[in-house]
Amino acid sequence: MTEEMIRAMTPADFRAVQDLERAAGELFRQAGMDSIADDDPFSDAELAATVAEGWAWVLTVPDGGAAPVPGAVDAVGDTDAVGGAVAVAGYAVGEVVDGAAHLEQLSVHPGHARQGLGARLLDHFRAVARERGMGRTTLTTFREIPWNAAYYARLGFTVLPEAEWGPELRAKVAEEAAHGLDRWPRVVMVAEG
Repeated sequence: MTEEMIRAMTPADFRAVQDLERAAGELFRQAGMDSIADDDPFSDAELAATVAEGWAWVLTVPDGGAAPVPGAVDAVGDTDAVGGAVAVAGYAVGEVVDGAAHLEQLSVHPGHARQGLGARLLDHFRAVARERGMGRTTLTTFREIPWNAAYYARLGFTVLPEAEWGPELRAKVAEEAAHGLDRWPRVVMVAEG
């Protein structure tokens, strides 16, 4: 049986990534954030643009390892080198914002939560950023949701004061506010190195 593997996202992964995001969004419903849970996942066009820019990865695991999640769609999307089915258990997408690697989204299927998969995806994202000459990674997240700001703090991120935001990061925060994300406290975080 194959272990988990991180690889570049391809168009063949888009459906699995979208289904995974819907399943992960259900956690927000449990936190009373229904509009976040109901938010549409990235479209094929949005994912294609991120893939084309080289800022999208999936983490796959042997299929059948996830605990069932009510209402979730199975995220099977690939086979391994020996023909065994694998499932997309997590994904990360990003972009360059103000010359830094910016993590736009990192999600792990709830059936694979609490196994360190998100941390492995984040480590991979940051390693690629360093290879591309970016020693800084930024992200925006919810301040009071335990699997958001507190999670990233455990992984070495700190709050980035507004005075240190560049123009592109400022625009991103404004765009998120226009989308209604600021109904709950948000924070910009950064990790160096």
